[in-house]
Amino acid sequence: METTMRGQRWLARLSLAAAAASVLVLAVFAGLRTFALLAVGLIGLALTAAGVWWTLTRRGVLRVLAVLLILASPAWVVVTYTRAELAWVVATAGGLWLVAAGAGRAALLRHETPPAIREHPAPVVRHPVVIMNPRSGGGKVRRFELREKAEFLGAEVVILEYRDGTTDVAEIARKAAAGGADLLGVAGGDGTQALVADVAAALDLPFLVVPAGTRNHFALDLGLDRDDPSKALDALSDGVELHVDLGRAGGRPFVNNVSFGAYAEVVQSPEYRDGKTRTTLELLPELLVGHEGARLTARAGDFAFSGPQALLVSNNPYGSGDIAGLGRRPRLDGGELGAVGVRVTGAAQAAGLLRGRRATGLSRTTARDVVVDADREWIPVGIDGEAVRMRTPVHCEVRPRALRVLVPRHRPGVRPAAPRLDWRVLGTLGLARAAHPAPR
Repeated sequence: METTMRGQRWLARLSLAAAAASVLVLAVFAGLRTFALLAVGLIGLALTAAGVWWTLTRRGVLRVLAVLLILASPAWVVVTYTRAELAWVVATAGGLWLVAAGAGRAALLRHETPPAIREHPAPVVRHPVVIMNPRSGGGKVRRFELREKAEFLGAEVVILEYRDGTTDVAEIARKAAAGGADLLGVAGGDGTQALVADVAAALDLPFLVVPAGTRNHFALDLGLDRDDPSKALDALSDGVELHVDLGRAGGRPFVNNVSFGAYAEVVQSPEYRDGKTRTTLELLPELLVGHEGARLTARAGDFAFSGPQALLVSNNPYGSGDIAGLGRRPRLDGGELGAVGVRVTGAAQAAGLLRGRRATGLSRTTARDVVVDADREWIPVGIDGEAVRMRTPVHCEVRPRALRVLVPRHRPGVRPAAPRLDWRVLGTLGLARAAHPAPR
């Protein structure tokens, strides 16, 4: 413990020293021109931010011109510094600042990272059943020979067969349990994972996650190897059990998040499943400016969201700088929902979203339950990336540690999200003195 604290203190001191040296280099070698350098840099940053905003909210020729502005602004700053024969000063100061930021984040990461989810001994499993979706992830079930490996390890495999484009995955899981299954697993995407996880939690059966979908965010936060989903099956021969939370929204289970408003409308698009990023970029301009969807209100515990254009409710909160549920969750067993509301009224506020939790257009909180209402009876909702429509109000809740997940003993693990630089905390860490035992 003392060794860890000593490392935090020295990293914080390195960060503070590098930041001070960066300012000193500018002051000594740039002199009075420091203010001119800062002005040029700030103007370049403002132009780049404006270019990003116009890229997101314009199309055609205007979008092309905005991209050119994003490229030209930093180039103009570099040329200006070079002509003033101060490029090396800026480069040196910039390098020192990178050292300061890197050391500072490393110190805060050690200081703020929560303990890992507690591991429990794996139960004895005699009749595991793994449901596999052959469509998920562009055919990962076949490509990684998941059926063959699961059967080799003694599991019964059920391949989903789609009739009329749909199938009742939860009912298949219930029938498997009624037939004697003492473990339920899924090789598929997050939406399929959630449906079977709900059945496993209700019957107090262990649950196996095989990340054979496209994003597999749940598997990411469990620390599983998403590049090779077959490695998740190692849990059947050498595994441990994790107790994690499970969310419900409008009576439907979710393992990751539920989205409302602008982002939910993107998920409703028929093209979203085949091209999530491309579809989002195509529809984003209309959603950021002139949003005409349902007017939302929400209450998370005692906190009220008023008129958010987008609302994300997650099974445990995402990292502090994540406003779209694209990053990682530090914990999956915290027993609370994360709620993030976004309200943008102009370009400046939209650009300010890059500031993360300090953005003026961003509201975030945590609670055990969230109630979302609207001025319409039915609203579009994205639940673990699946497009549905729900009757308002939509009640979201978390079931603490309701799900027993069986994972391999040896897995990549969860890489903690980089913390926001907090110079006050760094100063406290860096200036703190190690505690010594009192002399006798």
